[in-house]
Amino acid sequence: MFRAAKTKAPSVYMLAGKRDGVLYIGVTSDLPKRLFEHSQELIPGFTSRYKVKHLVYYEVFENMEAAIVREKRLKDWHRAWKVRLIHGFNPEWRDLFDAETGEIADGPADVERERG
Repeated sequence: MFRAAKTKAPSVYMLAGKRDGVLYIGVTSDLPKRLFEHSQELIPGFTSRYKVKHLVYYEVFENMEAAIVREKRLKDWHRAWKVRLIHGFNPEWRDLFDAETGEIADGPADVERERG
């Protein structure tokens, strides 16, 4: 299920170049806008250099302080823990962002919970 991505909300997100590939963790107050910037390689640096632009995981928070705390914790995790987190949320490592529409999909694990 895709959700309209017009609402701003503090979010932590993980991007990957491909399945089990290079990971990037970021935080933003406007996830759709930031994902569009990554998809178009408008942000110079790591993500554009390594072509890391597929949204594979995200979390939404009530406030930016909580999102920043979570981002810092995730960045300290071992890679295997991050991969396990992604597999639990998005086992197929689908790109959850549609750059044409600006919509963000629920992770497949979320969709299954809603059905079940």
